[in-house]
Amino acid sequence: MKAAALPRTPPKSLADFLAAPFPAPTSLDVDLDGPARFVNRELSWLGFNWRVLEEAENPAVPLLERLRFLSISATNLDEFYTVRVAGLRELALSGNTTPAADGLSPAEQLRLIDADARELMARQQEVLVALRTDLEAADFAIVSRSDLSDTDCAFLRETFLNQVFPILTPLAIDPAHPFPFIPNEGFALALELHRRRDGKLLRALLPVPHQIDRFVALPTESGNRFLPLEDLLLLNIDSLFPGHQLHGHCAFRVLRDSDLEVEEEAEDLVREFEVALKRRRRGEVIRLKLSEDAPAGLRAVIMEELPVREEEVIEVNGIVGIGALAELVIDSRPDLLWPPFTPRVPERVQDHEGDMFAAIRQKDMLLHHPYETFDMVVRFLRQAARDPDVVAIKQTLYRTSKQSPIVEALCEAAEDGKSVTALVELKARFDEAANIRQSRRLERSGAHVIYGFINYKTHAKVSTVVRREGERLVTYTHYGTGNYHPITARFYTDLSFFTCDAALGRDATKVFNYVGGYAEPAGMENLHLSPAGMKPFLLERIAAETEHASAGRPAAIWAKLNSLIEPDMIDALYAASQAGVEISLVVRGICGLRPGVKGLSETIRVKSVIGRFLEHSRIVCFGNGHGLPSRGARVFFSSADWMGRNLNRRVETLVEALNPTVKAQITEQIMAANMADTAQSWVMGPDGHFRRAPLPEGAFAFSCHKFFMENPSLSGRGSAGAADVPQLTHKDD
Repeated sequence: MKAAALPRTPPKSLADFLAAPFPAPTSLDVDLDGPARFVNRELSWLGFNWRVLEEAENPAVPLLERLRFLSISATNLDEFYTVRVAGLRELALSGNTTPAADGLSPAEQLRLIDADARELMARQQEVLVALRTDLEAADFAIVSRSDLSDTDCAFLRETFLNQVFPILTPLAIDPAHPFPFIPNEGFALALELHRRRDGKLLRALLPVPHQIDRFVALPTESGNRFLPLEDLLLLNIDSLFPGHQLHGHCAFRVLRDSDLEVEEEAEDLVREFEVALKRRRRGEVIRLKLSEDAPAGLRAVIMEELPVREEEVIEVNGIVGIGALAELVIDSRPDLLWPPFTPRVPERVQDHEGDMFAAIRQKDMLLHHPYETFDMVVRFLRQAARDPDVVAIKQTLYRTSKQSPIVEALCEAAEDGKSVTALVELKARFDEAANIRQSRRLERSGAHVIYGFINYKTHAKVSTVVRREGERLVTYTHYGTGNYHPITARFYTDLSFFTCDAALGRDATKVFNYVGGYAEPAGMENLHLSPAGMKPFLLERIAAETEHASAGRPAAIWAKLNSLIEPDMIDALYAASQAGVEISLVVRGICGLRPGVKGLSETIRVKSVIGRFLEHSRIVCFGNGHGLPSRGARVFFSSADWMGRNLNRRVETLVEALNPTVKAQITEQIMAANMADTAQSWVMGPDGHFRRAPLPEGAFAFSCHKFFMENPSLSGRGSAGAADVPQLTHKDD
């Protein structure tokens, strides 16, 4: 492999926001003062999932990783339906016609979503067919019943009897056996059988418990072969229904409304959430996916009993429930996976022989996960738990793993007699049950557990450790952009900021006091908090940049977000652009802003970076009269996206980076690399659609992910300073 420098001579890819000029604006025949200035949130999200699916077709991505992208696109769509579409459906059925910011009513949005989602699901099956062909060429096959040998059948018979049969409960469907409840994401086979002795029709269901793997590994001398579970079940119908012959069948999968409703005045929030979780499992069916060739009689019975309407039925020509394909992304085929990458331990931590407190005392440290290991966050808390000089620990928990080392450290500290406060957010969607279990465990260990507000989610990522050092107490603080979740931290890109700055420590303590005691904090020194102060502050900074442009000074804004849909923020960016502020945005998912529109957003451009790692950090940089990148810029990182919920209805943090090395790391390393990426960037057009920008012939495809894997973060290095920013380059393989 060779090192290839990023070219800085024409021609430029439109995706290279660092070097390419802003494209010529486009005229749109719409009212730029009306709702058409916004892109619909739900359709923008579907566009993001199309980009995820496109990575499943990318020949530069290893085959099993492409299968993973396909699986992710399916599970993403399921969650979208169980939450967003479920909410729109409820509004439409109640007769609500209130338009979204873009002017579309709930019913209009549902029609557009349905058309796009059906096209997306059909494309998923087409991608799977192509992937299966490519995988077979790599000696990795998903086989069907017709592909099985006698040896395979004998092996499968034993597998069925020993590992599957004891768990199954076949159910007849007749007046004596009512249609069973199928839970959310439940998968089942529906069967039409005839009794051999008299031909009598029997309709039956075979619910498949989630404890059974969806694919069965077959013995093979080389490579890998897998049989879908439904084929194994159909091979063994005689064992399940003796004396009957199979005449028709179909597979189906159910999605239910999974949004939680919690009473505002719940006296015991934990108990209320436990009840609400049970309601989620029994929510109304909002989508039924079933085999395209389902017998008409079975189809009618399923639709009537669930019940679902015709427009809520999706007929699948292929595998039902392709999210389960994630099971096939196996470690035993490294030749079909990304090359292994081991996250780095920061040099500065190694210089101090693993002592996190000593490394932080030296100066502020910003780590970039997963490139720098998340184990440093775990080490920070484990060291605090075992340090006799530590007197108190405070920790927010929004999402974390089942066997969380963070929770273990907090429990150990509490059991050792330290003062431990854990702020557990029960409203973390789909992690509510796990968080309830963790809160019970923390309480048993002696930790003080608080649950925050009923009306607001606490989404901030903050941890403080108070340590007695001589005659004084020193507060060590961690602010993050991502969750305290060691598993997702392996592939989510996030920032971890460690400091013992007294002002930031005081600010963090005020956050805990606010959530625990409801008293809105006053006198924040270097922290801006939603739902009260963050949005006004950001609007002030955008307005200040607008004033710089109007005065003829350099004016620029860079932002990196997961979602941008808050109307006031978008309108402020439009106004800034009309004043001449150059605005470059990296928005992974939903974007309600229209870039490059004449008279509206001529100096705004937007791109999305999707690749090996999931972009999750939130960063905003203001040129502050100096342009970008610049040492005079003001630089912030945050737990909040620019969405109504984050800015108006959640507790979130926005931290300003003041340390020169940290500022350089964010602007000249992290943001510059994202801006320069051309290998995995989609550029948004004024029509709201993202497209891969073509790479000029002979140009180097710069990947920010490869760059970060090869270059350590500045502030984590032992001898690096703000002047030691690496060149934007990586090995070209």
